[in-house]
Amino acid sequence: MLKLSPETRLEQRCDARAMGSVGREHKGYKPDEFVAYAFADPVIRGNQIKAPGGAVRSGGKWYRLSYVCETSADGLEVKSFAYQLGAEVPRGEWDEHYLVPR
Repeated sequence: MLKLSPETRLEQRCDARAMGSVGREHKGYKPDEFVAYAFADPVIRGNQIKAPGGAVRSGGKWYRLSYVCETSADGLEVKSFAYQLGAEVPRGEWDEHYLVPR
């Protein structure tokens, strides 16, 4: 992880946190993929990333997900994290938003 650029490390760490949180907090969800830029580009400022237009895949379906995450200076420890899981993304929109089937 330390070989990644600071921005990539921040995004990867927070993306993993998003998938883990959904899997733990939403019965029946088993996330296996996350796309932070599906509906809007993430915004990074220092050690914080806002991903307002992400999508998470679970059970072969995609769902909208947005998060705000802050990490330690090295990007390894999540200091704060908040997310919102949204509606299922219709299959007809997957290609347009870089969402791939399982």
